[in-house]
Amino acid sequence: MPRVLRSASHWGAFRMQVSEGRLESVAPFEHDPNPTPLIGVWPEMLTSDLRVAAPVVRRGWLEGDGGAARGEDEFVRIPWDHALELVAGELAHVRRTWGNQAIFGGSYGWSSAGRLHHARTLVHRFLNTIGGFTAQVTNYSFGAGMTFLPRIVGGADAVSATLSSWRGICEHGDLFIAFGGIAAKNWEVLSGGFGQHRYPDAIRDLGRSKVRLINVTPNRRDVPEGIGAEWLPLRPNADAALVMALTQWVLANGQEDRAAIDRLSVGFDRYADYLMGRVDGVAKTPQWAAAITGIPADRIEALARDLPGKRVMLTAAWSLQRARHGEQVYWAIIALAVALGQVGLPGGGFAFGYGSINAPGNPLYATPMPGLPEGANPVGNAIPVARVADMLLEPGGSCRYNGAVIPYPEIQLIYWAGGNPFHHHQDLNRLRRAFRRPRTVVVQECYWTSTARHADIVLPATTALERNDIGGSSRDPFLLAMHQAVAPVGEARNDFDIFADLAERLGTRDVFTEGRDEMAWLRHMWAGIRDRLSRRGIAAPDFDTFWEEGFFRMPEPEDDHAILGRFRAEPERLPLATPSGRIEIFCPFVAEKGDPAQPGHPVWLDPEEWLGADLAARYPLHLLTPQPPRRLHSQMESSSHSRAGRINGREVLLMHPADAAARGIGAGDMVRIFNGRGACLAGVELSGDIIPGVISLPTGASFDPEGEGLDRSSNPNVLTRDIGTSDLGQGCSAQSCLVEVERFADPLPPLRTDAPPPGA
Repeated sequence: MPRVLRSASHWGAFRMQVSEGRLESVAPFEHDPNPTPLIGVWPEMLTSDLRVAAPVVRRGWLEGDGGAARGEDEFVRIPWDHALELVAGELAHVRRTWGNQAIFGGSYGWSSAGRLHHARTLVHRFLNTIGGFTAQVTNYSFGAGMTFLPRIVGGADAVSATLSSWRGICEHGDLFIAFGGIAAKNWEVLSGGFGQHRYPDAIRDLGRSKVRLINVTPNRRDVPEGIGAEWLPLRPNADAALVMALTQWVLANGQEDRAAIDRLSVGFDRYADYLMGRVDGVAKTPQWAAAITGIPADRIEALARDLPGKRVMLTAAWSLQRARHGEQVYWAIIALAVALGQVGLPGGGFAFGYGSINAPGNPLYATPMPGLPEGANPVGNAIPVARVADMLLEPGGSCRYNGAVIPYPEIQLIYWAGGNPFHHHQDLNRLRRAFRRPRTVVVQECYWTSTARHADIVLPATTALERNDIGGSSRDPFLLAMHQAVAPVGEARNDFDIFADLAERLGTRDVFTEGRDEMAWLRHMWAGIRDRLSRRGIAAPDFDTFWEEGFFRMPEPEDDHAILGRFRAEPERLPLATPSGRIEIFCPFVAEKGDPAQPGHPVWLDPEEWLGADLAARYPLHLLTPQPPRRLHSQMESSSHSRAGRINGREVLLMHPADAAARGIGAGDMVRIFNGRGACLAGVELSGDIIPGVISLPTGASFDPEGEGLDRSSNPNVLTRDIGTSDLGQGCSAQSCLVEVERFADPLPPLRTDAPPPGA
């Protein structure tokens, strides 16, 4: 047993105090300069009443109801052996009758920080050993961007953690324009587990530097106070129009860097024709953009005048591409960076995602973090992650994605582990109908999430503190030992062991385990890490030393990374992975195979559901759904830390005082937020930090539906529209959503999600 017990989560590393088999307390990792209070929820959440205590099966499924009562039914406890036999039997029956393509291995989600017990990897590995499954590609966070950017700049680095360094921005930058802000609440989390919260220090350094910071967003709070940011408030979904007007002004006044345009890009002149009105007769001037964005034309022109001749970093939050036609704002920003000649310069150019998690802009440690290999999937069919409800509701149909037609198979069995689509997905009433279509839904979970409540068979899984693992992230300096602190709670079992026993029943145990148990796999993984580090000249300790010490720190990288810096220096010798080898401001692929609504260059497209739409006459408020400030997605939602941020047990809706006064709503009142898709409840905070006509409600509250009308809780995804960003990217469009709000004077309905479902 190591002298100091340690572990890691997506919100940071920590030390654990255990007494007589009980977790007494946790303390921050000693090398974390800015630990989050969220680590402190572990002692209460480890033994929460909402833990899945034992294997259960839904009563209606046992009686053959066909899924009609999923989400409403009671459960029956069964022994582990019986549960495993039921799951294995269902998998065998579906494979034999409909084929492996009828199995959907979803499991999108952050699950555990550890690399061995990573639920999504394990469910995919297991299903691949028995012949494969229908899978998912991309993600909800930046799915449109990760699909679209390789077509334009040859890869998705500009939307991932590999962004230009904060150090380079502070040293070289003059202007940092943050479309969508750099919200402080997102800095607490990073996928994979990590040792240092570096963002508070980076933002402090930015505030002390000579860099002028402009926050372009409907919500002033999207940049933290105290760093001198200028607020440029605009209507949601209008960012692309603003960027196009800035670019048009630069071109109209002859301030573009023609040498950089010609050297680094192709097709810019076709885009310029569009901006100047030579295509559709409408010049994309500051006056044109003012009517769309709500920003006065003189302010747009003043910002445009400040761009030429400066070192300018143009950045956008991930949330901006989570909207209808969300690809366009990223494309327009890239084109403006090209026009200004800023691409590839230290502290300049473009990047997407600063402040979206605790990684973009951090030094590039390239920490090796291998997990278990998933193996090959013989089925070979995968849908975009945001199209899951479409697939379940429209078997035999298809969608267009990234230039191809993706067929929708008829799904008979869903196997979900370590994720919660009833948090991530849009139009949850529609998703609920979709989840009632398959023959069987199996969920493997630690807690009674909304997804687990919509399952037929639920298998209890351990948390990270009940097993051993290795954690870490590429933009963090620490490889972290994750020690088992306590015995599994209730009848919980490790995901790896559950799948190994299922594989044994289906004849593939040796293929799944490769003859290794938990500790043997961890030693094998560490040997691979040591080998990779050794080839880079970095000496890591043996496994026993690492396990005892609890962490290994990577050396600090010397390079101040700049996106496309090497390409800018030698574009002919180091071309991009695009057909032209350069940045494609006009992209023939998009024009020919992407989406008929999107021409081959950036373009302003009406988001259909925004404050400029006809629908705004009926639903006059634009709803934004950011990440929550007191949890990660829906994780730890029932903790006292998360509950302390609520009003009367509901989430907090941020609203402008003028909008509230027009509806007879006061601070602290309970309100009903509604549109044609559903309704939910929230408590109101009034502030001038959000512009009139816009409201903000964080995601992550448990979905607690009352029929298909009211969500008793505060899940905004009962309101958001389930439609792709475009036929090209097929990302989610959560940020294009109109609603109305009214005061809720009735007694608050009790939350069923505060307790396990009946029978569990």
